[in-house]
Amino acid sequence: SGPERWHENYPLAKGDKQSPIEINSKDVQHDSSLGSWHASYDPGAAKTILNNGRTCRVVFDDTFDRSVLRGGPLTGAYRLRQLHLHWGSSDDHGSEHVIDGVKYAAELHMVHWNPKHGNFAGALKQPDGVAVVGIFLKVGNTPKPEMKRILEEIENIKTKGKEAPFQHFDPSILFPKSRDYWTYHGSFTTPPCEECITWILLREPIEVSSDQMAKLRSLSKNDENEPVSPLVDNWRPPQPLKGRTVRASFK
Repeated sequence: SGPERWHENYPLAKGDKQSPIEINSKDVQHDSSLGSWHASYDPGAAKTILNNGRTCRVVFDDTFDRSVLRGGPLTGAYRLRQLHLHWGSSDDHGSEHVIDGVKYAAELHMVHWNPKHGNFAGALKQPDGVAVVGIFLKVGNTPKPEMKRILEEIENIKTKGKEAPFQHFDPSILFPKSRDYWTYHGSFTTPPCEECITWILLREPIEVSSDQMAKLRSLSKNDENEPVSPLVDNWRPPQPLKGRTVRASFK
């Protein structure tokens, strides 16, 4: 049932615009026309945090333009729908995108959709339907406060299917200082792997502690009445680039 067999049930998983990818600096094109991106998020839009057995996800109200991402490679405003994480079984891997051979401990995805397509399901069918901001988490000695709020709730969503209220949260605290990014056209990294994503991958990682990473790994991918099976290594390996260009907003 691993990623290498997804295509048997989801043929798109072998498509030409799959994610994640490995980014090699020498192949990246600096594009001076790429402007800066801007997020204006309403902390009141945060609703719940849940463990769906595959990841830890925070869900936001996206019924109107209250938390939006615009600028950068995007045309128009994209609404924030959810954020979730991918992580490894140890600190030396876990990110989905790989940068010049470097794997980070985790990768945070902020998923936005283009309301011009009517609803989220409609956006999934369009090449410009979804925009994901990807943020790398690297392990350092000074735990940062940014992830603290999410990790505090882990106790309440230990097992698959658990959900807890998650109110008043401004996800923009998760952005690193630098706004530098890489961008390319790709897909969701979980089946059915729809190829509708404009990726905005931030160059600068945010820092977490080893203890904070251990907390993520304490989640279980099983229900509460089943044996604990740690939720780890929920990342997809890099996919072939197949002629795509990765552009950078920085030199």
